[in-house]
Formats: sequence, structure tokens, C-alpha cells
Amino acid sequence: MGKVRVKSFDDLEDAARAKRLEERRASKKEAKKTEKAKVDEGTEVVTPPAEQEEAVETIETKPEEAEKKEVKKAKKEKFQKEPHSAKYNDLSSNLDRTKLYPLPEALELLGKMQRGKFDETVELHINTVTAGISGNVTLPHGTGKKTRVAVADDKIIAEVEKGVINFDILVATPDMMPKLAKVAKVLGPRGLMPNPKNGTITAKPEEVVKKYEGGQINFKTETKNPLLHLTVGKMSFGSEKLSENIESMVNAVKKGNIVNITLKSTMSPGIKIRV
Repeated sequence: MGKVRVKSFDDLEDAARAKRLEERRASKKEAKKTEKAKVDEGTEVVTPPAEQEEAVETIETKPEEAEKKEVKKAKKEKFQKEPHSAKYNDLSSNLDRTKLYPLPEALELLGKMQRGKFDETVELHINTVTAGISGNVTLPHGTGKKTRVAVADDKIIAEVEKGVINFDILVATPDMMPKLAKVAKVLGPRGLMPNPKNGTITAKPEEVVKKYEGGQINFKTETKNPLLHLTVGKMSFGSEKLSENIESMVNAVKKGNIVNITLKSTMSPGIKIRV
């Protein structure tokens, strides 16, 4: 007895689906042929209403898109030619980019470059000899910004899990570290994970909190680049207080680790200062 071939229901359904698809393709192909023949004969081809609306919409939107692209291109070209405002350029004209200014002279010049209506933050940007330089320092006059310090507990961990972070520095006791592990992916990239190197893991968190609230700050170079970005006060501090803060910061980083230093405020050009 020969083999008996039995078609399943799925096979029949697949065959029917394939047949319908083939018929649909043939129908479309025939319609295209008919349309082409009418065009060749000079007969007007009527576009279905839905396609007409779509075509009109496309025609209408194209000029708008082209205009947007032109505006964007013009802005980009203008920025490349004039990356700064006229006021910024006017202030920069008093600055010698090739000169290394003594700190008193640099601070005096910085005072003349203020253009914001707010109390601008004063920053140091330091190129170091190598990446991986870190430490902490207590500035004599603080940074002008209140540092929010928190001690890790179950409530804070629950808030972090919800995306709520209401602190600048997090201090933890050693027994809290296993619990903090589940929010390490949130705190780590922000530089907020407690770390024994900067003293934020301690059996006496209250003492550490007092230090940070008293003006102690941590510093660390960028992960891949030998660069430090530091806040050393506000313009309202005046030259004397800013000078003392800057000297404390330079001593903490150590002169032997420094290649060059740029001083600036929030909206001013950078001023290269002598180490």
C-alpha cells in the first residue's frame, strides 16, 4: 500500500491565504497596466479623493519643512561665525588670551566682566598632569551654596527608588551599604554613592555631616580626562575672600599636579591664571 498524504487544516488555510495574496498582486498589476494604457492614449486618469488629499497635504508641508531647514541652517552658520554675543565679545576684547594673569589682576578683571543680573558663581577649571586625582577641601568662606547632606536610611532609599533625590551628598554607615546596593545604578552615575575614599562611609555620620555643611567639598577629575571643574565662591564674596578660597583649592589639588588653571564666572570668558 502506497503512502497516504493528508493535508492538515493549517496547510489548507495557508494555501488559501497564498492564493488570495497572488490574486491581489495580479489585480494591482492589471490596474497599473490599465492606468498606463490610459495615459498613453491621452485619457485623463482620476486620482481617488483620499490620494488627492494626501498629495495636497504633501505639497503644502514641503515648503514649510524647507523653510524650517533654511532657518536652522542660517542659525548654525551664524553661530559658527559669531558663537558669542556682541556684549561677550566686547568684554573679551579687554582680555589677553595668551597671558597668564597673577591672581589679584585676574580677579580684578573678572569683576569688570560681569554681565548677569544675578550673583554669578566663580569657577576654576584645572588641567592636571593625569586623570584620577581626587581629594577634599574645606574652603575658608564656603562656596556660597548651601550643601544638602543626608544620612542614608530606609526612607531615603525608598525616595531614590522613586527618582526623588533631595541631597547633594549622601553619608552612610557601613551596615547601610548592602541596602544602598539596589540604588547604586541611580546614585553612581551622579557621583552620589557613598565612598570610603571621600569619607562618606563612616560609623560617625553626624561628624561628617557637620564637615560638609561647614564648607568641605570633594573634587575628582573627569573619568577619562585630566580635568577638574570646581566652584570656589560667588562674585559677591569680593576679591579677598575669593583669593583665599582659590589658594586653599590650589593647595588641596597640589601645584605639582596642575598644568594650567582657568578662572571664570558663570557668564564670563575664561582667564588663564599663573599657578
